[in-house]
Amino acid sequence: MSKPRPPQPPRLLLPDAPALVAGAGRATLLTPDGEVLTPPLGSALAEALAGLPPPLLVHAPATARRLDLPAFIDAFDLLELFAFCMPGCLAAPTPRGLAIALDLPVPADDADAAALLPEIATTLLRALAETRASSAGADAAAMAAQLKATTGWPWAESVLAALGAPDARPDRNAFRPWRRLPEWEDEAPPPPPASHGVTQAEARARLAAMLGEGAEQRPSQADYASAASAAFMPREAEGQPNFVLAEAGTGTGKTLGYIAPASLWAEKNGAPVWLSTYTRNLQRQLDQELARLYPDPEERRARVVVRKGRENYLCLLNLEEVQGQISLREAALPLALACRWATATRDGDIVGGDFPGWIMELFGGAVIGQLADRRGECIRSACTHYRKCYVEHSIRRAKSARLVVANHALVMVQAALGGGEDGRPLRYVFDEGHHVFDAADGAFSAAISGFETAEMRRWLLGAEGGRSRAKGLQRRIEDLAGDIPDLLAPLEAALQAARALPQQGWQSRLAEGGIPHPTEDFLRAIRAQVLARAKDDDGQYGIECDLHPMNPEMAETAAALERALARLEEPLKTLAGRLQAKLDDNPEELELAEKIRLETAIRGIERRVLLPLGAWRSMLNGLGNMPEPGTRPLMVDWLALTRREARDIDAGMHRHWLDPTQPFAMQVAAPAHGLLITSATLRDGLPEQDMEESWRTAEARTGAAHLPMPALRAALPSPFDYPGQTRAFVVTDVDKARTPQVAAAMQGLFMAAGGGGLGLFTAIRRLREVARIIAPSLEGMGIPLYAQHVDAMDNATLVDVFRAEENSCLLGTDAMRDGVDVPGRSLRLLVYDRVPWPRPTILHRERRTHLSEGDPKGYDDAQARHKLRQGFGRLIRRGDDRGVFVLLDKSAPSRLLAGLPVVPRRVTLREALEETRGFLASG
Repeated sequence: MSKPRPPQPPRLLLPDAPALVAGAGRATLLTPDGEVLTPPLGSALAEALAGLPPPLLVHAPATARRLDLPAFIDAFDLLELFAFCMPGCLAAPTPRGLAIALDLPVPADDADAAALLPEIATTLLRALAETRASSAGADAAAMAAQLKATTGWPWAESVLAALGAPDARPDRNAFRPWRRLPEWEDEAPPPPPASHGVTQAEARARLAAMLGEGAEQRPSQADYASAASAAFMPREAEGQPNFVLAEAGTGTGKTLGYIAPASLWAEKNGAPVWLSTYTRNLQRQLDQELARLYPDPEERRARVVVRKGRENYLCLLNLEEVQGQISLREAALPLALACRWATATRDGDIVGGDFPGWIMELFGGAVIGQLADRRGECIRSACTHYRKCYVEHSIRRAKSARLVVANHALVMVQAALGGGEDGRPLRYVFDEGHHVFDAADGAFSAAISGFETAEMRRWLLGAEGGRSRAKGLQRRIEDLAGDIPDLLAPLEAALQAARALPQQGWQSRLAEGGIPHPTEDFLRAIRAQVLARAKDDDGQYGIECDLHPMNPEMAETAAALERALARLEEPLKTLAGRLQAKLDDNPEELELAEKIRLETAIRGIERRVLLPLGAWRSMLNGLGNMPEPGTRPLMVDWLALTRREARDIDAGMHRHWLDPTQPFAMQVAAPAHGLLITSATLRDGLPEQDMEESWRTAEARTGAAHLPMPALRAALPSPFDYPGQTRAFVVTDVDKARTPQVAAAMQGLFMAAGGGGLGLFTAIRRLREVARIIAPSLEGMGIPLYAQHVDAMDNATLVDVFRAEENSCLLGTDAMRDGVDVPGRSLRLLVYDRVPWPRPTILHRERRTHLSEGDPKGYDDAQARHKLRQGFGRLIRRGDDRGVFVLLDKSAPSRLLAGLPVVPRRVTLREALEETRGFLASG
């Protein structure tokens, strides 16, 4: 009897294609015969490629752009193959980035990179071949067959060969990933948590266990863990949380320092600790750091949950409704890659999670942009995919997790909603704590604008003829209305009253006028007052003005709008009340699914409509209350006209808390049992400043000052040798008002450093202009330039590229200053285009007047000084890093620079270039 033949290894079918690498200002071409060419760019390169098969490359749109070529019609793009073969994995979209992600040798130059491209393809196809006997492999083969038939995808034959299915037939079921997704199951409510504390010794022991034997000893990190443990002691009185403010200099190791007591408290007490950050970048970094605590991926998935707002997640219903585009050439491939990812993703986070941000740049946003619920269209329990929904999964997992990695915006919004979908956590850690003020400012504010009111109409009435699945309130509750006849009258009244909200085309009528309409009349009155009062209107950018004194038309239209909103609010309250009565009167007669539908309908009406309606009516009712001169208001109101490309696109009345840490203290901090607010820059940082005054400033910016018990304070210095590891300069002969001079200076500095430069701007317009001016010269010198608001990549992907490409440079604004961790030589130079003074807005004016304690100049100084310190902190992330800080603003006051770890020297641009070149070369 013959023995069974062992399975044959997969046949890898690699394309016989030239490998093309777009270097900085040059092309490297490896022909199928093994010849390395460096043809000139543009038409000469196009001619060299004309007689060859489609090239093997990384990132076809960027390659064409950098090499001055027309867009590739066909190309073997390794990013497409990576996303298909390794869904749910991340890589920077460059040859070097792919090599790092696949654990291949990192290419030293462009010739090495070109030679590596076939090996990258081989590695990816081998990884795919390992799935050929599984259902995932069958789906991959059906997808590849569909793509071959629909788009002629260049990789289709290689993929089918690797899967051992060269004759696979297209199957649309492969584009329905929800078939293979698990359903969440209801569980009993968790028992109440215990109240055991975490001692300093326990926190230190947990930290040591996380670091492992032989780890670098950082006494300040253990001291930090000890201080943080105070936030995890039992609360002694209602409304008096254990509040810890901890400033930890860069390099202290604060992330693991607070994870130690937080994870221990969660284990002891059976409740999660919420770890909140300000930026998505740090949210992702924090999630990665938790691998130190839970190295096993399955355990980490069970113990750690990342929570974001619904707009960040793939919506399966949206995905299903896009399925009709499978047959379209331009839609089939991005849709296939999204479906592949949907079955491999950890949590369905399509914005800043494990979905490659560069896919949007490869294919545009036509398909991918439709996949998340960015307009509040979620129909909750009425959705056919409700029990497989990523968001619903994450909400339920968070209840049994030990650590929930959230962001400040979600935490604040949930608090404003009385706890939100996750309930109120008992313990918080707010990393990037210096942003608590800004996050609270966004969450506890309100605006009556064209966009906001039009979105409410859309939610109530549906799409009204547009291409959208927005069903409107009637479709949301029509099943319930059949069981509750009393819903029909208030529903009809609400829908009729909703017509007082802006109709389609409202933007075009902002300036032109139209038939009388309560909301649109109010918006036009706002626009008229702003145009009459605003200072320095250049017709290009948004403008604003004070609400008081009001034009007569403002008062009249506001009163009419308030009456219209009252007519809308009344039947909606009746509707919500009758739904609640149905839920409360006979709960034992309701099945679980019906209870969920009722609760979803009630929650939607309350949060999407009644809550903002209440805020809007309060704003309109208070318009006549002009504040008395010299008094300190609770709220600040103003009017704004928003523009895009010199066109008026919105008008609105805005209301913000003068001090948003007041609602933060009352709605987030006071109900909690303990919270730690931490940052490298909680205090102002002036060496000569009185220590007590410095802490009072931190307490005012974090809400601690509004609580009855004082916060516990801790300050740990950075272990880095800043005088030895850094140089800092203020350039004295560059005119910051002349963009060409700023561009020339930044270009020279980037070249002196040999790349690794981060340029920070206070205005997007200047950033774009500088990028346009300096990109060609830098590319010609072998220094790739990337820019926020220029390159069509999200910030996390830009940072990934910057980190992977050691000699690249990056331009950005505030988002690139905060939460960006780029250790090593990839970030060795930081250049500010000017002092980052606060923007001179009405809101800033009022806060400067009322919160500055009589020192408005000092209030501005503190904000600028804080931004400079935050930027400086990006430079040195490890003990062996070296970096140069440069400020291109000769008028920078010395008082702003005293808070930096080293005091910058004032030098000419020539001196800055020479010293930058010499200092970085010596390292």
